[in-house]
Amino acid sequence: MELTGKNFIAGQRTGSGKAFQAENPATGKMLEQSFYEASQKEVDEAVHQAEDAFNDYNKKSGKQRADLLEAIADEIIALGDVLIQRCMEETGLPEARLTGERGRTVNQLKLFAQVLREGSWVNARIDLADPDRKPLPKPDVRSMYRPLGPVGIFGASNFPFAFSVAGGDTASALAAGCTVVVKAHPAHPGTCELIANAIQRAVEKSNMPAGTFSMVQGQSTDVGLAIVRHPLIKAIGFTGSFRGGKAIFDEANKRTVPIPVYAEMGSTNPVFILPGVLKEKREAIAKDLAASVTQGVGQFCTNPGLILLQQSEDGKAFKDTLSGSMAGSAAGVMLSAGIRSNYERGIEKLKGATGVTVVARGKSEGEGYRGVPSLLEATADSFLKDHTLEEEVFGPSTLMITASTREEIIRAAEKLTGHLTATILGTEKDLEDYKDLIAILEQKVGRLIFNGYPTGVEVCHSVVHGGPYPATTDSRTTSVGPAAIFRFARPVCYQNFPQTMLPDELKNNNPLGIWRMVNGEMKR
Repeated sequence: MELTGKNFIAGQRTGSGKAFQAENPATGKMLEQSFYEASQKEVDEAVHQAEDAFNDYNKKSGKQRADLLEAIADEIIALGDVLIQRCMEETGLPEARLTGERGRTVNQLKLFAQVLREGSWVNARIDLADPDRKPLPKPDVRSMYRPLGPVGIFGASNFPFAFSVAGGDTASALAAGCTVVVKAHPAHPGTCELIANAIQRAVEKSNMPAGTFSMVQGQSTDVGLAIVRHPLIKAIGFTGSFRGGKAIFDEANKRTVPIPVYAEMGSTNPVFILPGVLKEKREAIAKDLAASVTQGVGQFCTNPGLILLQQSEDGKAFKDTLSGSMAGSAAGVMLSAGIRSNYERGIEKLKGATGVTVVARGKSEGEGYRGVPSLLEATADSFLKDHTLEEEVFGPSTLMITASTREEIIRAAEKLTGHLTATILGTEKDLEDYKDLIAILEQKVGRLIFNGYPTGVEVCHSVVHGGPYPATTDSRTTSVGPAAIFRFARPVCYQNFPQTMLPDELKNNNPLGIWRMVNGEMKR
């Protein structure tokens, strides 16, 4: 399939703006195909088409929207090796990783389709009328979730499939009944175009309105800001840096009518190693943690960037094993020159902080934009005094915080801001002894992990991929799993409506056979 470099505007291909090219981070060489940055006019057209399409698409049944999501999944698979090869060139990620991520993306789309076919996600509630109630008659009141409207989606750099053009944000918005305008990530524009082709074909095959999906390209911030500022856009989905997410959040709140921004902005994902398990499994934990820190060259939002433990002889042995594992780890290709530069700046900033020392550095051989694994160390006292030690360094590094007392461990936990995850490594007795730590971490993160590692997010109904600020801009939501659909829907109440005018989900005879709350009881 030939790339064109053009934008997707409701089924049409346009592009005459400033040209840019992708770069192969493994070689540092530019890739041949040029891509065209969308103009303000093209963004405006895409959003207006999304608004027009929404008036039709939001009326489609759950089954029809499920058909669309399954068609998108099929079309992505039909792209075959062309998609994987192009993505390898643009990201430096290995074939096995991308093949697995493609599978995750397809399965995620199919999971949302299953949720739509089952139908109970709309949270239908019915309170039947009681005209004989005294002193006043009771009206008939019913409610369910309805879609927000056109949604702007920003693709992420580190997951070119699962958090990009057809990723979780797009899948959940389409599932909710929203139309989408996607801002392609400039680091992998060819990959984005291939996926956009797949979505467009699925839209056509499913007989959905053309404006259901549009995608615009661009390296500058102007394209993204044009989406955020557009008065017809009703919500934003974003995965990326804190700086980028916060800028979008602030811009959305400057609008005449502010809109929700669901931004996942990064995390250092603290790992607490408790004394009992450190004594029993220090060597295995050290090796497993090194593998987690360096997995994917550390380019996961769930990378364990903080390790907290109490000083002891077991702690010293753990540190020796961990530093040896990190020193033996090879530098890997990072996603782009910019990400590698930011990683190096982050390491230099940490090294310059009071009380921080470099314990180990990995091997730095190889061409391209490589990130060298790094292990740094500081005391709990330094961590408590310097808030910058908690900031994310996106890449294969971690900062080990050693505490002299149990109290310092608890104080460090209390000092934490919001994160996506927190991990507790311990025995059952450790958990009993550190109940207060668990209670603190429940207020700090979206996902608590016991005796595992944060890298890797299971896509399932109960997963929470979110957390308090600054990990995200809304701690009540998740960007992974079916519950992500609620970000792009809102409850609408219908009072005293005739049966013929109610959505099927709220009719007395329950034609869809979904679970509903009727007069306070869940029924089918």
